[in-house]
Amino acid sequence: MMEGGAKKELLRVQHLKKYFQTPAGLLYAVDDVNFSINQGDTLGVVGESGCGKSTLGRTILRLHEPTSGEVLFDGVDIMRLNKAQMKEKRKQMQIIFQDPYESLNPRLTVSQAIQAPMIIQGLYKASDKEGLERRTLEMMDLVGLARRLVNTYPHELDGGRRQRIGIARALALNPRFIVCDEPVSALDVSIQAQILNLMQDLQQELGLTYMFITHDLSVVKHLSTQIMVMYLGQMVEMGTPRQIFENPCHPYTKALLSAIPIPDPAKKMERIQLHGELTSPINVGPGCRFAKRCVYARPECFASSSQLKEVEPGHVVACHLVEHTVDEAGASGLSE
Repeated sequence: MMEGGAKKELLRVQHLKKYFQTPAGLLYAVDDVNFSINQGDTLGVVGESGCGKSTLGRTILRLHEPTSGEVLFDGVDIMRLNKAQMKEKRKQMQIIFQDPYESLNPRLTVSQAIQAPMIIQGLYKASDKEGLERRTLEMMDLVGLARRLVNTYPHELDGGRRQRIGIARALALNPRFIVCDEPVSALDVSIQAQILNLMQDLQQELGLTYMFITHDLSVVKHLSTQIMVMYLGQMVEMGTPRQIFENPCHPYTKALLSAIPIPDPAKKMERIQLHGELTSPINVGPGCRFAKRCVYARPECFASSSQLKEVEPGHVVACHLVEHTVDEAGASGLSE
């Protein structure tokens, strides 16, 4: 924390792009994304499958090398670091993967899985069995894994316990920033709440900063400091949970929110059905990528992309309709 209670910026992403070469042409997985996250905050990233959420998280960590752009971590552009420097920086930047079974080596026991990053990063030598065992048990206690499971294998455990191993492995290096790539989507609903509560407790206890990737808006509403909505590789809206849920401005955001189940059988859901053809993310042309599915689309939406525009402090939207509304009536007109 800085003086006066203001939070310090930990991560800034500027004009980040990640394109993949395919036989049909370039696939625009992440296309010119910009945002920042303050120390101790959580950025929720939402959108339908294939919108580029996971690719964005992995590109920030350089698990995918970016096509272009900058990722400033504590003011240092990690895209300019060499292999040795990046290895050192990874102690501070970790990831929790979506599928805890696929992300764990089936040949390693619980203790070996947690110890592996500590040995690779040189925090402990493989011969320091006493130190490794002590640290492993500390991590297991921290994430709520019973010590009696120390020599079990992943296939002997349920999904919740496997994901706790993944969390313990990510925390073993004392990171400051963690990309949480849909960490509960592969778990039973009864287990999801336990893992989410654990992650919130760990954030408070350790001062962690999260980038929480999910397709579940009801989850991200309660976890996030800010919410970013992505569509086909681009950020279309970003704001606080209150701004996104009470004053959604992009037509795609409104459609996502309308799909959240209401726990009241007597209350009718006003679902916004999306129709039309999906824009191909390969060899993307001019125009808004959502235009073909948008009931409000104008000719200009097909001709040129909209730039992000601030509709209220901290709330930005990329939509031609919003641009006209703001220009004509000001931000207050959006909530009418």
